[in-house]
Amino acid sequence: MAKKFGLFRLLDYVEETAVTVLLGTMVVVVFLQVIFRFILKSSLPWSEELARYLMVWAVFIGASMGAKVGAHIGVEAFVKLLPQRIGRYAPVLAGLITAAFCVIMVGLSLQVVQKIQGSGQVSPAMLIPMYWAYLALPVGFSLMALRSIQVVFEKLFLARGSAQ
Repeated sequence: MAKKFGLFRLLDYVEETAVTVLLGTMVVVVFLQVIFRFILKSSLPWSEELARYLMVWAVFIGASMGAKVGAHIGVEAFVKLLPQRIGRYAPVLAGLITAAFCVIMVGLSLQVVQKIQGSGQVSPAMLIPMYWAYLALPVGFSLMALRSIQVVFEKLFLARGSAQ
């Protein structure tokens, strides 16, 4: 396996730690809600909301982790129809298209975040600013764009170096 640059090693650590903490916290919050609701016959009004926001953040950061290892949906049947010489560059093209899409989504989601921040909207149960929940979109799409570019770089340059 090719040696990773320091930025990508750091990003691996941050993503894995963040998803672990987010999902772990979500499990604890949901477990507490079950205990409170069914054993103590009381409810935590904020638990469902917090669990939802933790899940959204975990999904968007996890999507970046999936992009890194090529776990997202692909149309392999189409690639197999291409001549081998051209088909070898299909992952590069797919990575560039994915990165471009993610960059567009970063811009659009930042507009949404700014609009929500300007409205002063807060979440119903926890009363936190709603833009914190929506920040998962530009953060996740930024990470996915970076990971898509990483994959393209590895396909173009690191695979060539290992073949020589």
